[in-house]
Amino acid sequence: MSKRNKIIYWIATLWLALGMTSTGIVQVLKIKEEADMMTHLGYPLYFLTILGVWKILGVIAILIPKFPLLKEWTYAGFFFAMSGAIFSHFAVGDSGIEYFGPSLLLVLTILSWYFRPAERKF
Repeated sequence: MSKRNKIIYWIATLWLALGMTSTGIVQVLKIKEEADMMTHLGYPLYFLTILGVWKILGVIAILIPKFPLLKEWTYAGFFFAMSGAIFSHFAVGDSGIEYFGPSLLLVLTILSWYFRPAERKF
């Protein structure tokens, strides 16, 4: 793996981990703004706990060494969660600013997955 690819991987992965951890904590704690957004999107509030716990566990799976199959599933889960968030905002007619967070995390997921080192691939 080239030095450039390794740098891209770690920058994308660390930003992805930060974003998923912070949003996961906000979701587990059911912060009012996040609860209001879930209600606005038409999802039940218990969905916040499920998403939050999955995100935090996913970050652990991405960062720990080994377990390449678990990493593949985690990247897939992050991809589906973020693309689902984008489509949910689209479905209710939200403004463009609501797309920024999930779109950024989706791009970081793709970059981290694409540039991951060989020992982290399945």
